[in-house]
Amino acid sequence: MEVLKIVAEGITTSFRYPHFMQGVQPTFEMPPPATIYGHICSALGEWVVPEGIKFAYHFTYQAKFDDVEHTHVLNASSGKLPGTKVAKVLEGAVNPFKRTILFKPRLVLYINKPEWESAFRSPRYPVVLGRSQDLFTYKSVKVVKLIASKKAYFEHTLAPYRMAMQTGRGYVVLMPRFLDYQRGRVPVFARYLVLHQRVYSDEMIRHQSMEEQIYWVDPESPQEKGAFLGLLFHTFVGDKNDEFDMAGVVG
Repeated sequence: MEVLKIVAEGITTSFRYPHFMQGVQPTFEMPPPATIYGHICSALGEWVVPEGIKFAYHFTYQAKFDDVEHTHVLNASSGKLPGTKVAKVLEGAVNPFKRTILFKPRLVLYINKPEWESAFRSPRYPVVLGRSQDLFTYKSVKVVKLIASKKAYFEHTLAPYRMAMQTGRGYVVLMPRFLDYQRGRVPVFARYLVLHQRVYSDEMIRHQSMEEQIYWVDPESPQEKGAFLGLLFHTFVGDKNDEFDMAGVVG
């Protein structure tokens, strides 16, 4: 299976929880799928049809800290600027808030679109991940061949929600899966498993009725206990996002 493998690094990033408005802005510890979709479209220079796109990633950062930012909240006033005929002026207040920042983030992104290699080698727009000021640099862009294996390990990645029942590790989070720009950025949310700690496929809980799983692995990754890094593919649209179905599974 050929995929496009992109390695990107930055100084800072932050993935805002959409339902926090004032006072504090925590961050997801993994980029939401909607963020990945926007990143892909930025490199291509256009909104692409999300159907048929599958992605997996390995995401790490060196530290997490809080920064203080502020917003200006403006309101119209009935006052008048001295020496002018302006009937209304804007009055405002500065609202400080705490934002959580991820330091030295590194993203290894796998996309089932090897034909996009040239676009990522010469991206249309500035490369960012997270906020508009979170500039990234592509350290490597290439096409690689994944291999199928019965053994794999998973770490520092976003896993399907139902995988939580088999790993006993990580934590479940609700993330924006896709923003429909054709309908005024209407968000679609889905549940995922944030998996930092390494888990091997032979450690996962299995039921007798479950068929043996075959995984796509990256042969360029470090080999640990006879296993390579396993890739858990996701989609932006469709009905199978919450099913225990690693999109790289064959057979």
